[in-house]
Amino acid sequence: MLGASRRSLSAAARSRVAAGVASAVTADASVPARPISVSNGARGVPQQQNRLLSVLVAPKIAGMSNVVALKLMDGALIGRRYESSAAAVDSTDQLAEKHEYQAEVNRLMDLIVHSLYSNKEVFLRELVSNASDALDKLRYLSVTDPELLKDGPQLDIRIQSDKDNGVITITDSGIGMTKQELIDSLGTIASSGTAKFLKALKESQEAGMDNNLIGQFGVGFYSTFLVSEKVVVSTKSPKSDKQYVWEGQADSGSYTIREEKDPEKLIPRGTRLTLYLKHDDKGFAHPERIQKLLKNYSQFVSFPIYTWQEKGFTKEVEVDEDPAEAKKGDDDIKTEPKKKTKTVVEKYWDWELSNETQPIWLRNPKEVSTEEYNEFYKKTFNEYLNPLASSHFTTEGEVEFRSILYVPATRKDDITDNRKTKNIRLYVKRVFISDDFDGELFPRYLSFVKGVVDSNDLPLNVSREILQESRIVRIMRKRLVRKAFDMVLGISCSENRDDYERFWENYGKILKLGAMEDKENHKRIAPLLRFFSSQSNDELISLDEYVENMKPEQKDIYFIAADSLSSAKNTPFLERLTEKEYEVLLFVDPMDEMAIQNLSSYKDKKFVDISREDLDLGDSNEEREEIKQQFSQTCDWIKNRLGDKVARVDISNRLRSSPCVLVAAKFGWSANMERLMRAQTMGDTTTLDFMRSRKVFEINPEHEIIKALNAACRNNPDDPEALKALDVLFETAMISSGLSPDNPAELSGKIYEMITTAIAGKWSSQSQAQPDNTTLQHAAPGRSDEPLEGEVVEPEPVEADQHK
Repeated sequence: MLGASRRSLSAAARSRVAAGVASAVTADASVPARPISVSNGARGVPQQQNRLLSVLVAPKIAGMSNVVALKLMDGALIGRRYESSAAAVDSTDQLAEKHEYQAEVNRLMDLIVHSLYSNKEVFLRELVSNASDALDKLRYLSVTDPELLKDGPQLDIRIQSDKDNGVITITDSGIGMTKQELIDSLGTIASSGTAKFLKALKESQEAGMDNNLIGQFGVGFYSTFLVSEKVVVSTKSPKSDKQYVWEGQADSGSYTIREEKDPEKLIPRGTRLTLYLKHDDKGFAHPERIQKLLKNYSQFVSFPIYTWQEKGFTKEVEVDEDPAEAKKGDDDIKTEPKKKTKTVVEKYWDWELSNETQPIWLRNPKEVSTEEYNEFYKKTFNEYLNPLASSHFTTEGEVEFRSILYVPATRKDDITDNRKTKNIRLYVKRVFISDDFDGELFPRYLSFVKGVVDSNDLPLNVSREILQESRIVRIMRKRLVRKAFDMVLGISCSENRDDYERFWENYGKILKLGAMEDKENHKRIAPLLRFFSSQSNDELISLDEYVENMKPEQKDIYFIAADSLSSAKNTPFLERLTEKEYEVLLFVDPMDEMAIQNLSSYKDKKFVDISREDLDLGDSNEEREEIKQQFSQTCDWIKNRLGDKVARVDISNRLRSSPCVLVAAKFGWSANMERLMRAQTMGDTTTLDFMRSRKVFEINPEHEIIKALNAACRNNPDDPEALKALDVLFETAMISSGLSPDNPAELSGKIYEMITTAIAGKWSSQSQAQPDNTTLQHAAPGRSDEPLEGEVVEPEPVEADQHK
């Protein structure tokens, strides 16, 4: 298929493609070098060269010659800027050689156009990256062969577009290609690994896997057919005297190569790609769209990228005078006539620098200010608040990469949300690859960390599948995670305690999640955790602070989990530890207990739940065994009464003022965990019932209630009142221990009955013994109870109030 479609031919007839950039420099190579200044319109571009390129490279306007507008002044070319549409025509009158694509290339092009890329906009990134590679190669070869730069020392990329006709032209002043290199590069693909690549791609497609292999630079050129119906490549190598033109169309099995004979289309060196866009994709030719794609993908390419942009400047122009005002002016002969002007905007087209060739992460950290780091963070991630911390580092050795990481001031997403984050931007040789590598460079719980990572060691054909299998990525992940923890540790060590309080408020739950999921980094996570304690006065403390305040004889780190801080502070489990002045961590967040259970220990100190059995507080075993023998009969009597509700009944060493408590078995759920499991929608009731049965009922032998029950056990074990009191005691212990009774209504009935028995007739008998209020009102102090005959006794107000 050599002929273009009717639509493409008509479009080509209406437009002309922009000429190469470097030809402007060659046009006046004999002009002596002079000091030059920098133009305001394009940073880093000599003003004279900028104006020259504006005329020579800009497309011609019908009926006007740009060359005529040039004037030689003081040995420099100065050109006027004209309005331009950037239209181009690429007619082919000369004979062209026809070549067939290699079979694998034909199949690959079909896959690229129809299934490989799901995001069409990557075509511009691929072409800019190829142009950058050509410039890199030229710069490298010119070190040993300076003659390669004889046609112009400038190394840049220029992109011009015609939005009306859907034409994009990309020109680089790189190494270019000879005719054979053109055939080898665009007509064939190296056989090594090609068949395997196509086979793996086909298998993944049949398996329904993601085929969005963003970053496959090896097939980057063919991505042009995602948006183009025809592509023309004109290239000139410094090793060849001829310029060749490669032309191919989408859905075609062949391409043509011819020699360029048109003098206006010759370029001194490099490659010019002209893309004739499909009808549905002409929006990519809009200058603003191109500018946006360059900012996103190729902002930090090491060579300057210029785009052909419409600009404007304001100027004052004269306007015709209003006739009415002119007549009024004739009446006053002495008034001098004033010329009226208005401000207008005159538009023109010119080159504009569209990228920053020196990214901030390549600079020396000592030379970058905090304001620059913050500004880069806000601009890159669309933030308005400064980050809490940043880390700029370079990793060398087995794997080399540069990175800047940030901790945001606030957390926007929920850790329970499974949506992917786009907080890490991955670059390969300063070319943006993707920000959709969630979980590969950072674990999920550290997804709040934002930053950029630039590596030269990653393969250029980066995909999520390659990242998951790459050993380089695994090494990068370890070092990035370590740097992230160092950055957070720096916040915790800040003199301003409020900084870490802000961090903990936003990301505390995330770190607890990391303690549950990431066993490999437990030692880095543990120092960052914060909890309430029985001695912290409602302030969060670190584990380091707890260990520092431990008693000399204390061996373990004690904790208790509850549903609120008030419940934790008033639990009966704290009684003996408070007496010994042992500090206890208070876990009031649902994640606290699970996080600590996964940590197991800290600085050789085990975490001990004081609500579990076998709590060792350093008491004498002989004294305890003696008490157990005294109350062994009572313990058996209570166990027989409670049955399967408890695993056993034991003497407590943790109580002082409470009569009893219900503790969890060594391998059972705690009361807090049972409460959480009850709340689970998909909870396993079978497991719940089994774990609930593993409770130990501990009694305090020094309490009056237990002493009374001990006497009842020895004298009248079948006494109904004693058994009823025992039932109420057990269910009350469940409540004080953080558990829920099996039958709250039955427990309430028993309590009401006991209250009724205790208070029955107590206050009613006292009310009957009191005198009548009416009699008291008529009695006066110091007088007889019977009033004197014939005497009227009036009650005194004060005395009456006192009787009331």
